[in-house]
Amino acid sequence: MVTSNNSALLLVDIQNDFCTGGSLAVPGSGEIMPVVNAAITDAQDKRWPIIASRDWHPVDHCSFNHRGGPWPVHCVQDTHGAAFHPEMDLPATAIRVSKGTAFETDAYSAFDGTQLEQFLSRRGIKHLQVMGLALDVCVRATVQDALKLGFDVELLAAGTRAVDADQADDVLNQLEEAGATVLR
Repeated sequence: MVTSNNSALLLVDIQNDFCTGGSLAVPGSGEIMPVVNAAITDAQDKRWPIIASRDWHPVDHCSFNHRGGPWPVHCVQDTHGAAFHPEMDLPATAIRVSKGTAFETDAYSAFDGTQLEQFLSRRGIKHLQVMGLALDVCVRATVQDALKLGFDVELLAAGTRAVDADQADDVLNQLEEAGATVLR
């Protein structure tokens, strides 16, 4: 059951480098901003905690191409690319969760090495409404981990986009089969 006191909004990696013009821009990323901002307003009205995860990589992170990783340089700590997108109306009270902060360890899920599970559990959070970037990478990993950890997950499809748009429906179906409620 979803109530004001056991739910939270989890925004995954809505950062400049993953948006239009960024070093690892997700196609159609700009289209999610009205949905994200409406969800933020709704969460504030319901007095839900708002959590925003972010890649917060050190220079020379293991996920970067020049280190043999799969991605171009992105979301380097304290750079414009790592900042939350300016069109996202993230309140000052939002909890920021940084991941991928170690040189030699990558992290896709907002739960990976962040102690987010403990933070939510201490507050009695059982239900997560999730959206962000990118559906087929960090959003998928975050939703999968949340489900494994026993959270009830509601994924807003209009609030996410995939790096590979052709795979978006398959990813949504996989997450639904894993137990997430996907609002299309």
